[in-house]
Amino acid sequence: MRLTSFSDYALRALMYAHAREGRLVTIEETANTYGISRAHLMKVVNILTREGFLRGVRGRSGGFTLARPASEINLGAVVRATEPDFALVECFNPANRCAIASVCSLPVILNEALGAFAAVLDRHTLADIALVPADFALPKDEPAPRRGPYLTEAPEEAAG
Repeated sequence: MRLTSFSDYALRALMYAHAREGRLVTIEETANTYGISRAHLMKVVNILTREGFLRGVRGRSGGFTLARPASEINLGAVVRATEPDFALVECFNPANRCAIASVCSLPVILNEALGAFAAVLDRHTLADIALVPADFALPKDEPAPRRGPYLTEAPEEAAG
């Protein structure tokens, strides 16, 4: 499973806004900090504002800031608002054409896994992933450490 860049940018925009301690931040500033598309980030901020996670101020001295405390911004709610769907396999789509859909048990298992994924996100808020301004001043010319995924091997009894 992979989140879209839209959700990734949404979480990053929220983290950046939080680190700026209530001052208005601009899309330009945020895009430059992360080295991401300004146009794409503008769409992300628009959705986050519409969904009530950010407060936007238009105009020359405008920008955005958190609309509520970080402890009240649920990560599961953010991902649900920014992901277009959670169709992990073809049969999750309304236009499903899979030949074995009527007898296949895989969707039940994948739905359970998706529920577990959502449940973990639902237990956390923006406050749990908050950064401080100094965290954004790290050198950009060094490659970032790889942080995941950390899937463990299958249990031996399941392996065969």
